[in-house]
Amino acid sequence: VQLQASGGGLVQAGGSLRLSCAASGRTSRTYIMGWFRQAPGKEREFVATSSRSGYSNLYADSVKGRFAVSRDNAKNTVYLQMNSLKPEDTAVYYCAADINSPIPTMIQEDYDYWGQGTLVTVSS
Repeated sequence: VQLQASGGGLVQAGGSLRLSCAASGRTSRTYIMGWFRQAPGKEREFVATSSRSGYSNLYADSVKGRFAVSRDNAKNTVYLQMNSLKPEDTAVYYCAADINSPIPTMIQEDYDYWGQGTLVTVSS
């Protein structure tokens, strides 16, 4: 499975961006799809994750109410809508696919495939 993240860029605080992650390769199964981010000088952290159906999602406390994850299984694509962006949201955002977990998880080690990352910069 190959994951291609896109949609990052430079935005002012309070603005919005939508990230996309397209899966290719062995996509005959649907996967739990997650978003993680790594800010400069910090460890990578969980942001959001979507169940296989897209009806059960989890969010980090820091993004609840501002970010929304969704997916289009027909297009093998997952999205991260980011609203009310803050400078502390600046990071490289990674999408990841979890093949085996029965329910969405926040644990990075549970994810089997990772995209290359897309940079989001929020200016103050």
